[in-house]
Amino acid sequence: MEFSKHIIILVTFVLLFNCKTDKREVSEIQKVKTGYQIEPVDIQHVKVTDEFWLPIIKRVQEKTIDYAIAKCEEEGRFDNFLIAGGQMKGEVRGEMPFDDTDVYKIIEGASNSLISAPNKELETLVDSLVSIIKVGQEKDGYLTTWRTIDPAKPPATWVQTPKGERWDGLFMSHELYNAGHLYEAAAVHYRATGKRNFLDIAIKNADLMVKSFGDEEGKIKAVPGHQIIESGLIKLYKITGNEDYINLAKYFLDNRGNPENHELFGPYSQDSIPVIQQEEVVGHSVRAVYMYAAMTDIAAIQNDSLYEAAVNKLWDNMVSKKIYITGGIGAKHEGEQFGANYELPNLTAYNETCAAIGDVYWNHRMHNLYGDVKYFDVIERTLYNGLISGLSLDGTNFFYPNALESDGVYKSNRGSCTRQAWFDCSCCPTNVIRFVPSIPGLIYSKGNNSVYVNLYASNEAEIDLDGKAVKVTQNTSYPWNGTVNMTVEADSEVTVKFRVPGWSRNEVLPSDLYSYANSYESQPTLSINGEKVETSIQDGYLEVTRNWSADDAIEIHFPMEVRAVKANENVEEDRGKLSLEYGPLVYAVEEVDNPNFDTISVSANDQFSVQKEDILEGVNTISNDQLKAIPYYAWSNRGVNKMKVWLPETKNNN
Repeated sequence: MEFSKHIIILVTFVLLFNCKTDKREVSEIQKVKTGYQIEPVDIQHVKVTDEFWLPIIKRVQEKTIDYAIAKCEEEGRFDNFLIAGGQMKGEVRGEMPFDDTDVYKIIEGASNSLISAPNKELETLVDSLVSIIKVGQEKDGYLTTWRTIDPAKPPATWVQTPKGERWDGLFMSHELYNAGHLYEAAAVHYRATGKRNFLDIAIKNADLMVKSFGDEEGKIKAVPGHQIIESGLIKLYKITGNEDYINLAKYFLDNRGNPENHELFGPYSQDSIPVIQQEEVVGHSVRAVYMYAAMTDIAAIQNDSLYEAAVNKLWDNMVSKKIYITGGIGAKHEGEQFGANYELPNLTAYNETCAAIGDVYWNHRMHNLYGDVKYFDVIERTLYNGLISGLSLDGTNFFYPNALESDGVYKSNRGSCTRQAWFDCSCCPTNVIRFVPSIPGLIYSKGNNSVYVNLYASNEAEIDLDGKAVKVTQNTSYPWNGTVNMTVEADSEVTVKFRVPGWSRNEVLPSDLYSYANSYESQPTLSINGEKVETSIQDGYLEVTRNWSADDAIEIHFPMEVRAVKANENVEEDRGKLSLEYGPLVYAVEEVDNPNFDTISVSANDQFSVQKEDILEGVNTISNDQLKAIPYYAWSNRGVNKMKVWLPETKNNN
């Protein structure tokens, strides 16, 4: 890692402000019940060796984090904390009221990296960042630097502050959004290091929130304009056992759509009707999925049937009518929001990278609640396609929106036809940083005396299953082929549930929004020590219960074929078109590979060859005499050119 130039600057502040970073006794922290049936296997117990995911994770750890720190330094993100704390003079740097969160998300990503790969140099850097944040925190715990520097002068003109004081204009001030990312990052940092330096900053701020907001006399009746403080508060509750935090999260959720509490922000902020009455995903897509994730937490922890019913209806609406073939969500540039049912344009698709990340968080919680494979079908499709597309192969360029078509003219990516090196609104690059190092924590879950194998990637894992030690290894070239070799070692009889991906069950997504246009008769197979195991697919998993030995050679084979996909007829934009998939990957055609780009068409009966090529860091291409296609996530890494995911269907001349 190349952090030296930043560490020289930042360590100075650690010494200057004497920020304590000593570890404290874990006994200070309480454990609470999560309410979930299923529990993810923490990333500290999963060592990824995968040829697909490990390079992406390392790219973020070794390049993107350092790159983002340099950008934050250049654009004054760190200066704002020092100016707010009186250690520097100047006006607010940057153009967004939530610029503070870029620093928090970098710390979260770095902390996730520390969990799976301890690194003293990186840990020192993180301590330096925490020390700077502490400088910007006011004595009572308040922490939003632009407000502290000049309460009446927000950095963005669209932030209205008629009173020029704290909590003024919560619709767009992002004060509570800033707090949410602070709490999320502090929780991960504490888990990674055992240090209380960042956690104490978050708790001091959360305590101020508890004192400031609520229905009691003297408190402010309000909800955040941009949700995430709710899930952040719940994470602090899980660490501290302080019920004030989860109660405040529930207060914020309960009062959305309540005109007696505040002047409603409207559907854009999911604030037109109470959350338990919401059945359609609407408004700003990132706000929405962050809120749905917190609602799922409440449903689980407090056994709230009304919240549970609401998140199920919202999930069904999204997956049945408002999700792209790539797993992207949020159709419209205007308001970065969901469109109407079946409104899924391609050239102008928004599909914010942050929304894809938030959707994974939500679906992971839904899987923890039910253990149903369908949530990981959404997660897998999003991960391999519409999420990692947000990061370039060099780790320093980014998509904010992720379009499904490009004409080489329309500037879909906030003023560019291709990825950009940074944005004035840099939420997506830093969200990628916080998310990607956490991916190993998605691979396995545990619960009900079962180990759930949710994703396929080469790794070694050690799982504590209700006191039973279970060791699992995977060796695979997935997603390039569908063969997975595994071993399981356990002290006693254990059930292992091997997920059968939706594409291998002949299901694009768990709805009728998309379907396969060509037939697929192949079935996945599971063998142990060379003998085929006759087990049916139960709820999307191949389930085997036995006394496992390290000598047991497990092989799962998911036959991969090029598949043609058609959209529901209600999706007007995709009528008469097909898209192509291979395994979990959605494919796209780029003009750079296809001089005949404007005349390409495909049929469900077309035959394709699949070939590993030395392009785009080694991908499987699919081709025939009409076209050559690459994985969607890798598009736009070779300059500006035309691209399509949905291709005209070849007309039948018979």
